Amino acid sequence: MTAICDLPEDVLVELLSLLPAPELVCACRLVCRQWRYVVDLTTLWKRKCQREGFYVPNLDRSVSDWKIFYMLCSLKRNLIKNPSAEENFQHWKLDTNDGDKWKIENLPGPHGKGMPDPKVHKYFVTSYGPCFKSQLITLQKEGYWNQLMDEKRPEIVVKDWYAARFDCGCRYELTVRLLSEDYLVLEEFHPEPVVIEQWNDAVWREISHTFQNYPAGVRYIWFQHGGQDTQYWAGWYGIRVTNSSITIGPLTL
Repeated sequence: MTAICDLPEDVLVELLSLLPAPELVCACRLVCRQWRYVVDLTTLWKRKCQREGFYVPNLDRSVSDWKIFYMLCSLKRNLIKNPSAEENFQHWKLDTNDGDKWKIENLPGPHGKGMPDPKVHKYFVTSYGPCFKSQLITLQKEGYWNQLMDEKRPEIVVKDWYAARFDCGCRYELTVRLLSEDYLVLEEFHPEPVVIEQWNDAVWREISHTFQNYPAGVRYIWFQHGGQDTQYWAGWYGIRVTNSSITIGPLTL
């Protein structure tokens, strides 16, 4: 009778690659010297990437650590919660809520246009006074451990969508900060405010930024956006925002 430890290496790789990553690292790797060796093999993690659809051609030269690549791919998702107003204002902190305050409207909205993404049905809209809202993302709670962020420093991609009403001018602002454990700003993306004139095309536009080679010690990401209308009309004639996202991980996906 053949014991599992007597199986050829390629068979053991195939079997172990079926298991979830936490079990491989926290349990299987501790079974014996042979299993630790197999769990650490590049071929095992590459096989897991192939099995779960993370592997694409021409990746071999660009991936230095297939285990980390797999972990980042499996964690990758939008870290902004309730990005498109489907849950009212849940998960958002209303930092500034002036004029007639923030409101949620259905696309395309008065004197507006539809989003390129048909899955987005709502947006947040500002008023005649400054309106800003934010989210603070705790990376450890989202599965991104300190050593990973400090040593690998995976790409952090920020995206946001904004639009104006056709009949009113408005102003849009975005600030994203990478924060330390003590909430010190390690790196910041804060482009010049976008001012949209009255009688504009009302088209939704995307703003995007990728943080790379940032300092070690990033533990939080702070995202804030908003603005107001520039003609001070009562109601909700200011900038519209929706479909915000923050993702961490390989840009190959």
